[in-house]
Amino acid sequence: MPRLPLSPAPAAKPHARPARARLPRRKPKAAASAGAAARAWQRMLSGRRLDLLDPSALDIEIEDIAHGLARVARWNGQTAGAHIFSVAQHSLLVEYLARAKVPRLDRSRRLAVLLHDAPEYVIGDMISPFKAVIGDAYKAVEQRLLAAIHRRFGLPAKSPGELDALIKSADRAAAYLEATRLAGFSAAEARRFFGRPPVISPAIERDYLKPWPAETAQARYLERFKKLVGD
Repeated sequence: MPRLPLSPAPAAKPHARPARARLPRRKPKAAASAGAAARAWQRMLSGRRLDLLDPSALDIEIEDIAHGLARVARWNGQTAGAHIFSVAQHSLLVEYLARAKVPRLDRSRRLAVLLHDAPEYVIGDMISPFKAVIGDAYKAVEQRLLAAIHRRFGLPAKSPGELDALIKSADRAAAYLEATRLAGFSAAEARRFFGRPPVISPAIERDYLKPWPAETAQARYLERFKKLVGD
């Protein structure tokens, strides 16, 4: 095939500035070039896909919650014992302490206490000092998840103020016990951070403050849940 003749180059203008060399363009990141968005959901063992930014109650299963919480460590894992002290075990301890404080607490409110840390099956247990560093972003995600969990199990999306106060009180009491029995805090140090120690029996201490294997924590959490919902 005959080559087409080249057009003559235009004459250079007098005093024209030389053309500025172009820098090579950076290659876009793989995700951007493929048009992929950052993943904001988690696949659960049940097969559910939970959206962290807009969680749906329909994608929440108690089996996923129990499985996850039984494998999330309190105190960043810095506890004594052969096993982690899990959020599932902590939740059962908090629910026991709330019942001890308010013996006539109804089932739905006890269920709300049991589920108070349920969002951590997705977002993990972040220690309070780090929550303070991050600020409100963590809290917003946590609250959206908790509201969806409440809706899934027939609870009000937002707990009433007196129930929130009871949960915080029982949570601090559990933290005192965990801190002094498992996490290396002195009694004076724990009292400064978590308030007065609760009174519990030696039998309860032996049971709830000896870290359980994950399978035990998962089974006991599910068992308590089913009792509270009336299964």
